[in-house]
Formats: sequence, structure tokens, C-alpha cells
Amino acid sequence: MVLSDLFFLSGAWWFAYGLRFSALRDFRSEPHDFADYFVAWLFVLAIWGTVFEALDLYRPRRVSTRWREVVDLLKGSVLALLIFFGLIFLIRNLVLSRLVVVIFWTLSLVLLNLSHFGVRETLRVLRRRGFNLRHILVIGTRPEAQRLVRTLERHQQLGLQLRGIVLLDQEAEDGSSFGKFPVIGDREEALQLIGGGAIDQVFITLALGESGRLREVRDWLGDEPVTTHFVPDLAADLILHGKVEEFDGLPIITLQDSPLYGWNSVLKRGLDLCLGGIGLALFSPLLALIAVIIRLGSPGPIFFRQERMGLDGRRFSMLKFRTMVENAEKETGPVWTAPSDPRVTRIGRFLRRTSLDELPQLWNVIKGEMSLVGPRPERPELIGKFRKEVPKYMLRLKVKAGVTGWAQVHGWRGNTSIEKRIEHDMYYIENWSLWLDLKVLALSLVRGFVNRNAY
Repeated sequence: MVLSDLFFLSGAWWFAYGLRFSALRDFRSEPHDFADYFVAWLFVLAIWGTVFEALDLYRPRRVSTRWREVVDLLKGSVLALLIFFGLIFLIRNLVLSRLVVVIFWTLSLVLLNLSHFGVRETLRVLRRRGFNLRHILVIGTRPEAQRLVRTLERHQQLGLQLRGIVLLDQEAEDGSSFGKFPVIGDREEALQLIGGGAIDQVFITLALGESGRLREVRDWLGDEPVTTHFVPDLAADLILHGKVEEFDGLPIITLQDSPLYGWNSVLKRGLDLCLGGIGLALFSPLLALIAVIIRLGSPGPIFFRQERMGLDGRRFSMLKFRTMVENAEKETGPVWTAPSDPRVTRIGRFLRRTSLDELPQLWNVIKGEMSLVGPRPERPELIGKFRKEVPKYMLRLKVKAGVTGWAQVHGWRGNTSIEKRIEHDMYYIENWSLWLDLKVLALSLVRGFVNRNAY
């Protein structure tokens, strides 16, 4: 892989040089010294090779993902470029074309990804055919071992061949099986396999609550020189957008978190401001017309302001066009609207059915109290009731409330199943991306604003 990277880096450098001073004829008259570019090429090979080695980009990645490697290559390439710029700055008499450097870096990033992809895909093909294998032993409790074994079976390209399983939660007789894989009931036999070189790697898998048994396993493994991995089963404990990080050598497990922080938050806010502003401008004539009709249709204010709960439980005043008679909840209190509800005005019924009563919330979006896409906000009085009845209900508040959402485009709105709505909201939060927001907005337009559950 090192040789492949150096080859592609060289190709990218001399291609950029040739393109700049040969193909782009308008610039051919610019003087340049070939020796400068030859020296700079040697610097490129040394810097990129050193940085990639220092960042451990050539380590085996049997249990990593291609996307993770793409990100690592981008980080390594940016760092190498900064070091290269620093070196060129220090060597005053080395004069290079900025266009050559830009073309080289852009092209090298593509070619390096192809280089790593090609080498690792070749290894995966070889592993599927029985070459370059690592023989492994799985140690753990039955549910966690089953989950790990199923995962390994789905990824034959990793070249991890299971030789046996040691179960910690029950005794197993010799010869018993775990599907098609043998269960090793005698721990001494397992140690003999490891000591005899038949096992290359050991995977220990336990539920997070049983991680204390890890010491027990380590004690009976002793000082056997075998690569050992610990795979904690966090499925039951990672509630929302969980992840595992490292801080100064300490593993830190985040059980729940919001996906919307840092650049994700900036991108989503940018989308809200851009599309929200455009929507407010486009719908302004319609907003004015609806306001006039409401004013003429029944006594009372044009807009209805209601306290809702948004991001992290912060309360805000949500705007809607008034669709009910004035003081509609004076006697009933906060309740769901029912079909043929007498409190709803004639124009209000139409606005609710078409969801046009929600358009003023674009102002909430511009103010930053809401987002275009997200779980629908609810009244604090109803939230207090739902959080006692519906598990994980409050996790909806880890993102901004939305004008529309994943649950709404699938028909879960109004007086429908709270559980189903939560299920869809959680899916949205777990899988959030800018593309998912655009998809929800597109579905809202394609499927229209009319919904049989809106009344």
C-alpha cells in the first residue's frame, strides 16, 4: 500500500506539472525551474509517507469501514499539505505554481482513496477465497456471543475464521455445537488451542452490565501472547446516538446524545434560514389572504399563540393561524381536537385539513425556535402526561421541533398512536442527515399537506 500510495502521489504531482506548463498554453510563457518541482516532488513523497505512517493509515483494517478510511485519508492529506506549505515557506528560493499544488492535492486525494480501496478490496477477495485468514476464539455469554457470531458470518471479507466458542453463562459438554461452530466446554482445551498457535485472536463479548467478568476471563487467559479484543454489547444501553470515544487513554461511552452539534448544527440552521426565508417570501400573499379571511370570518385574533416545548425542554410561543373560536379551551382544557369538533370555525376546518394553519411557524423557524424538519412540538401539559406513559418520549427534545417531520409524512399526526410517532421520531434523530431533511421536505410537498388525521 505504501508503494501504491507513492506511485499515485508521483503520478498526481507530475500530471499537475504537465497540465500547468504544457496543456494550459496560455500559461506556457510563465518561467519556471524544473529543479524546483523535482525537489518539491521528493518533499511530497517524504511528507505524505511520514504523515500517513504516523497516523497509522497502513494498519490492518479488518474491522473498520471504508468511510472511516476516507475520513482518515482526508485528515492525513490536509495535515501533509499544511506541513508542505510550511516547508516551502521556510525554503525561500523554492518557487512553485499555486495551481500545480491545487491540482496535485485534489487529484492525489482521489487517487489515494482509489489506492487504498484497491489494495484492501484485493485483500477482501483473497480472504473470501480462504487466504490471509485469522483464526479466532469467541468468549462470552450466549446472547452476546450469538450476536457477534452472526455479525462475523455476514462479513466473510474480514477473513476472521471462527474456530470455537467458550460460553461463560453455562457449562457445555465437549462436542456440543453453537450452530455450525463448536462450543468448547473445557477452558484448558481453549488454552491449549491458544498456546498451540491455532488461535490468532480472541474476541471477548459481554453485556455492559457484566463487563466486570472481563477480569475473570483475563485471569484464566493468563499471559498468552494472543491479540485480544473486547466487544461490549451496548445495544440495550446506547439509547440515542450513542458512541464510544477515547479521552487521554480512557474509554468514554456516550449513552445518549444529539446528532445536531458542531457543523451539523450549522448546516441544519443554514438550511432552515435559506428555505424558511424563501418559503416566507413565497407564501406571503397567501398568508395575507388567510389573515383577511380569518378576520372577517369570526371575532378574535388572527394568530393563535400557544406555549410549546422545544429543544432541551425550552419553552417557546408557537404561531398558528387561529382555527377555533376565541377561548376554545376555557372549559375543556388542553385536549386533542376531535372530528367535527364544534370549537373549530368553518375556515379553521379548511386550514387544518390543508395544514395551512401551520404556515406562520416559518417565523418560528427564522427566529431559531423551530426547524423546518423535526419532531412536532407538544404542549407542556401533555408532555407531562406522555412522559409517564410512553418510554423514551422525552428524547424527542434532543433536537429542535419541526414544522414537519418523519412521523408526519408517514401519516402519524393528530390524534394517532403516540408510540408510532415516537418510533418515527427516534428513527429520524438516530439517522439524521441533511439529505434526510431534504427527503422529508420533498415528501411533504409530493404527498401534499392534506391528511385525513388533520381535523
